[in-house]
Order: sequence, then structure tokens, then C-alpha cells
Amino acid sequence: MLKGIPNLLPPELLKILMEMGHGDTIVIGDGNFPHASIAKNSTLVRMDGHGACEVLDAILTLMPLDTYVDAPVSLMQVTPGDNVATPIWDEFAKIVEKHQPGTKIGQIERFQFYDTARRCYAVVSTGETALYANVILQKGVIK
Repeated sequence: MLKGIPNLLPPELLKILMEMGHGDTIVIGDGNFPHASIAKNSTLVRMDGHGACEVLDAILTLMPLDTYVDAPVSLMQVTPGDNVATPIWDEFAKIVEKHQPGTKIGQIERFQFYDTARRCYAVVSTGETALYANVILQKGVIK
């Protein structure tokens, strides 16, 4: 055991977070996200028993967000015509604000989000049941 590290983070994810450098990205996907196919050229970390909010909170406990870009946090936009509420986005915003106040959260069109996720350093698969609970984080630097 180590102090200060959220105990839900598996060793594999801790290693990935340490390996990532400034500007690298990581995606946290909900239970409907196509994790395995998106992660074909990166690393897939399965955290099926956990929700996206608790995973986001744990990661941001350790990882700084990029302050050199407009929005280092990106959500998947709701597909036009898909009448779905996204209350989890408010929870994401609270978690981001807790860890790095003033950080802007952007949105990416669904298929562009998938393309961006394919270039991420790693993909984290959660058991999140909320719809559109997918988020991409861009790593910053510790100043």
C-alpha cells in the first residue's frame, strides 16, 4: 500500500499515468463505449466495477490537466436527435473544478470523439451506466 494514491486505481493504470507526458491523452469510457476496438493501438484498462465519476476523481487526484490548451477535458456531444439528458456532465464538472479550478470542458462530436479516442495513450473501460459519460483528459505539467 502507498499513501495518497486512490485505492481503486490498479497498478497498470498508475504505470500508464506515470508514463504519460505533457499533451498525452487518456479516455474514460462508459459501459456502452467501444473500448476494445478504440484501444487497438493503445492500452485498455478494465475497471468495469467502477463508475466514470469515481475513476475521473481518482485519476485527477494524481494527474494535472494541460493549462496550455483551451479545453483539456472533452466530452462526447449528444448526437443530434438523441433526446438524452446528461446530468453526469454536471458531476464531471464538479470533479474537474475540485481538482483544477477554472478548467474549461469542451465537447467533441461523437464520431470525432471516437477518432480522437483512437489516438489516446490509453482507454479506461468503466461500468458506468449513464449515457454519454465519456471523457478525454489531456495531461499537463506540474509547476
